[in-house]
Amino acid sequence: MTSLGPLDIPAAVTFLIVGFYWYRVVRMVRKQKKQTGRAGNFVPRETIGRILRVIWYPTVIIWIVAPGMAMWTRSLPGLQLFYDLPILRYLAVVVAGVALWLTMICWREMGKSWRMGIDPDEKTELVVQGAFGYVRHPIYALQMLLAIVSFLGVPTVAMAVVATLLLVFLSWEAIREERYLVRTHGDAYGTYYANVGRFVPRSVRPYKQGS
Repeated sequence: MTSLGPLDIPAAVTFLIVGFYWYRVVRMVRKQKKQTGRAGNFVPRETIGRILRVIWYPTVIIWIVAPGMAMWTRSLPGLQLFYDLPILRYLAVVVAGVALWLTMICWREMGKSWRMGIDPDEKTELVVQGAFGYVRHPIYALQMLLAIVSFLGVPTVAMAVVATLLLVFLSWEAIREERYLVRTHGDAYGTYYANVGRFVPRSVRPYKQGS
């Protein structure tokens, strides 16, 4: 029988942040379904996207559940901490909160163009303002940051696996989306691609379309 220990605050806050992140995603999926009849590509229409979801969605579930379990017990396999440095763990939680807040801003900037995956037959508006004027994939970049600081806040084997899988998946998904956007938007995206970094800004000045 597993005994419950005192509440682990960094794990609890990480659980709440990651859980709220995906709660908002589900809400946006449902909103897209009501507005357009399509669930924001929750189940992508292209084969590779559907295959990737077989790995991605279970990873997300573990990302939410593992901190929730670690906040009460560390005796289960994969939930023992690699280290317990309170300052680092609490700092990671603060960064996670900032990443969530910035992501919500990016979601608002995308508006009706927000999608979870690629639909080869759909053409959405090309968004290059706001955070997208500095990096091509700010939402992916922030999700990668959130995955890393989630591990730093809850440094367990389970979270290390989650962070690694998410970094690989999101990097690959960004490349796939760029190929799709080049086909869909042509030179407009090609110019944007050439001037704006994928995950890290190339300039302190935002990209301006047509300049």
